[in-house]
Amino acid sequence: MDYFIIVVTTVAGLYFHWWLYVRIKRWMDRDLALALAGKDEQKRAFMLEQLASAHEQKIKRRDLPKWLEAAAAGYPDR
Repeated sequence: MDYFIIVVTTVAGLYFHWWLYVRIKRWMDRDLALALAGKDEQKRAFMLEQLASAHEQKIKRRDLPKWLEAAAAGYPDR
């Protein structure tokens, strides 16, 4: 029974740390996209769409900042 408790708590702890790591990565990516958009609400929505598109296209995380910067530069300013 002791081993069962140790295994369950270890697995739960590892899962929680993995989940937290994934959430933090998503928050950082979202913050980057919103920082590139500035205060313009339409550009913020556009950048969040571009971030979703980047995830769909499986853009590597190391390439994401440059990809988002290029998307922000391509935004049609009105």
